[in-house]
Amino acid sequence: MTLALFDLDNTLLKGDSDYQWGEFLVRKGLVDAKQHAETNRRFYGQYTNGTLNIHEYAAFTFKFLSDHSKEQLDQWRQEYLQEDVQPMIPAAARALVEKHRTLGHTLVIITATNSFVTRPIATEFGIEYLLAVEPKMENGRYTTEIDGIPTFREGKIERLKAWLQGRAETLEGSYFYSDSHNDLPLLEIVDYPTAVDPDDILRAKAIARGWPIISLRS
Repeated sequence: MTLALFDLDNTLLKGDSDYQWGEFLVRKGLVDAKQHAETNRRFYGQYTNGTLNIHEYAAFTFKFLSDHSKEQLDQWRQEYLQEDVQPMIPAAARALVEKHRTLGHTLVIITATNSFVTRPIATEFGIEYLLAVEPKMENGRYTTEIDGIPTFREGKIERLKAWLQGRAETLEGSYFYSDSHNDLPLLEIVDYPTAVDPDDILRAKAIARGWPIISLRS
């Protein structure tokens, strides 16, 4: 089987689902607007410039999850999906996923955003397999810690290789679509890397290495 791997934020989505979740919380009055928005923007800036400490960011974004029951969180998440995520899904992204599905490829979303936010988005795309940052749970509630290896930078490779163990798939003939220079480690080990609406660093790398550059936002 051939793997078709997709980053999510700013790749299949025309925006960042993790950042937008924070904006949703601010808009709904569920967090302190000024403090949360400022911290959210600061961490997003660190992500885009390649300096993000994923564990510090997880402690910030998981704090809200840890403060509420799973049932209440699921209700807010459903509102968020309808109001914020649906408008972020371009038709071209759906078409790309369907192209690989038609070819019989194994579809996987591999993202540095947590599984609470991204699991229903993967379902929306009809993608069964999701490798995401996993919040640690205790007694049925979220904690502020990451469970296992975070799917961020080289961690995406570690998690993918662990997932592949015991499966029929290999990286032979594999595809990976991403917008971010943070994904260069994984882009460099697949057979068919593609830069999607890339940031400046990834665009320069893609041009230098002759990788395809596409847009899913038109």
